Formats: sequence, structure tokens, C-alpha cells
Amino acid sequence: MAVIVRLKAPGGVDQLELLSADLPPPGRGEIRLRQTAIGVNSIDIYQRMGLYALPSERIPGVEAVGVVAALGAEVTCLEVGDRVAYAGAPIGAYASERNLPAWRGVKLPAGLPDETVATAFVKGVTADMLLSRVFPVVRGTTILVHSAAGGLGQLLTRWASAFGAVVIGTVGSPAKVEAARAAGASHVIVGRDADFAAAVADLTAGRGVDVAYDGVGGTTLQKTLACVRPFGVVASIGQSAGPIPLVDVHDLGPRRSLMLARPSVMAHMNDVDAYRRSAERVLAAMADGVLQVSGKAYSLRDAALAQAELEAGLTTGALYLRP
Repeated sequence: MAVIVRLKAPGGVDQLELLSADLPPPGRGEIRLRQTAIGVNSIDIYQRMGLYALPSERIPGVEAVGVVAALGAEVTCLEVGDRVAYAGAPIGAYASERNLPAWRGVKLPAGLPDETVATAFVKGVTADMLLSRVFPVVRGTTILVHSAAGGLGQLLTRWASAFGAVVIGTVGSPAKVEAARAAGASHVIVGRDADFAAAVADLTAGRGVDVAYDGVGGTTLQKTLACVRPFGVVASIGQSAGPIPLVDVHDLGPRRSLMLARPSVMAHMNDVDAYRRSAERVLAAMADGVLQVSGKAYSLRDAALAQAELEAGLTTGALYLRP
């Protein structure tokens, strides 16, 4: 009998309920995973709100770490007892146990704690996609990271800094400055209503950054466009502040000559080869100590509280659930 968190209907955190459910045996090509740590991400909130559709089981969550408890037919890549991480579809990570395709499971090295991987795996894959596939970040690249003290923001900042990039971060309050600096931000702009476009212009002598990562959405994206140099890239990767207004193509060019990306990490992870390559790089960076982010634990029964605190911007770093 598995313990699951199910969404009754799209809406607030009050729509999340804790239930028990019987699981069928793993099917052909599947494994049964006894989960030990479940990552909490902004995409889970979008699923709860109905912005992204959930499967018929209505269980949110896109990543976890666990131990293989059973194998379906024709599974040869994993064994019972293997410790693995996974991210991506099929959705349904908010559970003590679940079945999933065996190819999703990535074996973990012995030295990486479950909690460390659960707080950073899908965010690390997202960072890898952004820093390599969306815009190749190298030594000397100047980047803007919104919410630089958050889970993804810290990982982007750490990894880009390790590449030799110059990172300008934004944070919502003075209390989050130290987390952004500790992650490697060279400059930190403070305040939800700060004129960060003017600050970026000052910090780059009017040139602008090469690439900006905007997970805030709302009216922030329009302001982010003003931070990027001609022929630079703005990557819109979320909307924690609300829906993004329509963007007029004339806001991108020809005067600004900007490129606007709206990349989906779920689409990236549905590409098997891209998923495996990113997973290998992420786990190697974790093992080397490059990728690390502070984590806060909640019990699975407190999933609603975890989402509420993440949604309200009350957390620093990453969150995970303990079944």
C-alpha cells in the first residue's frame, strides 16, 4: 500500500489530499521504486493550479530518489536494491512508492546522499539545458539570474560561476543576499521592485548581459528584455509572479535584436539521449562539489505546506519531501 498526495481539483494547496493506494506490479519495462526523498519544484505548483495538465491519477511531482523494490519483465539495466534518481514524465512523484519506466532511473554513486540529489537533480538538469543547449555559457559570459537565492537560481549561479561566467543575480529581500553571494554571484540586485534594468546597465557599462534567465514571469519579463545586449538571449523559464503578458515581436527587434527562448525541461527530458547526458553531467558536478544547494525537508503529509511556502517566496534553496 503506497501513500500518495492527490489533487482533488485545480486550485490552492487545500486541494491536495493524502491517501493510500494499491499499486499494480511493475509492467513490462518498468520498475517499482520505494522512494526516500521527493523534490518539490515550481512546476508542481503549476500542475496544482491547472496550468499544466496532470495524468488521470492526479498525483503531482516530477522527481525523486529511491531504491528499486521490484522489476517488471525485460528490465536488464537495473537490479533490485539499486539506488536511483529520476526526473520527468510520467508525472506522479508525490508518493511513497510508484512504478515508472526503467530507463528513467539513473544509478547514483555511493557518496551522494538521497536528500542532496532530491533537492538538485531536476534543477540541475534544467541548469544544464539552459547553460549548454539554450545558450552555451563559457568563461567571460555575463548572465542575469532572477531569484538567485532560490533552488534553481543557486544552481545556475554555481555552475555558471564554475565555468568562469560573471553572474548578476536578483533577490527579493536583503535576507537572501548572502545565499546568492555564497552561490557565486558577482553582483546582487535587491528588492522585488528594484530597477534591475538600470542596475544591469551600470554593472555592464551599458552593454547588457549575454543571456538572462527569467523564472519570475508576470511583468518582470518585459523588464528583463531591457537587460540583454543585442543578439543576446532571454530565456523565459517560469511564471512564479503570475501569467506572462503577450510579447510583441517588435519588443525583440529589430532595434534590440533579441532572441526569446521558452524552453521546456520536460521536453528536454523526454529526449532520452539528452536526458541521460544531462543526468551524467549533473551527478558528476554534484560529486565534484560544484552543484550543491541548501535543502529544507518536509514530510510527505506536509506537501501542501511545502508548496505554500515555496509559492509565497518564504524559502531559500530547495525543498524536498520525506515519505
